[in-house]
Amino acid sequence: MIKDLIVLTNVYIVSIAKIGKQALYEKLNGKYLKEAEELMRKRDYVQASEKFWGAAAEIIKAVAAKRGENIGTHKGVGRFILKLHNEHPVWHLLDLYAAAETLHVNFYEDNVPEELVKIRAEKVKDLVDKLKVLL
Repeated sequence: MIKDLIVLTNVYIVSIAKIGKQALYEKLNGKYLKEAEELMRKRDYVQASEKFWGAAAEIIKAVAAKRGENIGTHKGVGRFILKLHNEHPVWHLLDLYAAAETLHVNFYEDNVPEELVKIRAEKVKDLVDKLKVLL
């Protein structure tokens, strides 16, 4: 198990070294969005919820990386989105981010109805589109 963790960590470090943090986060964002859409088609809303959360977190981290900031915690993601909201209040980033957080909780609790998962997934895609402008 520790050997597997070391290998995964080394792969992550090699990936960052090869393409840079911002590019890695952008790549992960695209991967998670694609996987989320596939899971939605399969009606696996719980798994899709977590992929949408991942997509949101990665695009936020990509913007932070572009600015030379490093985000290492969930709380850090929240602080950075608040900063972006203060810079762009008309984008309603906090509302869009709240939708992503709800989907993150849904992964653990399976407490969000299918229709609300679909609505919140659209909000995450809106968040991603808005933040890509900053890259």
